[in-house]
Amino acid sequence: MLPYDNGNFISISEGEEKIGTLVVSISSGGRVSTASVIPSKSETIFLKMVSERAALTMNGICIFSLNIRKDLDLDSMKVLMNELMEIIQK
Repeated sequence: MLPYDNGNFISISEGEEKIGTLVVSISSGGRVSTASVIPSKSETIFLKMVSERAALTMNGICIFSLNIRKDLDLDSMKVLMNELMEIIQK
């Protein structure tokens, strides 16, 4: 994660460090706009949720990239979300 004054760049990569699916969210005044820059075959709702939650927490921009080998199960999604939110809120 790279923190900035007005947001974050979050990149999660399994194995080789590569840019994967890319989602951008912008928060302003409690509203969030999100766009998929590099779409995913799966995990779309999870990626959008993480990006929007991070943008709302920072009241700014979140650029979120995820490169994984296989789909995440629900428990992995929960763990990942909780760990990211802990890091962002520090």
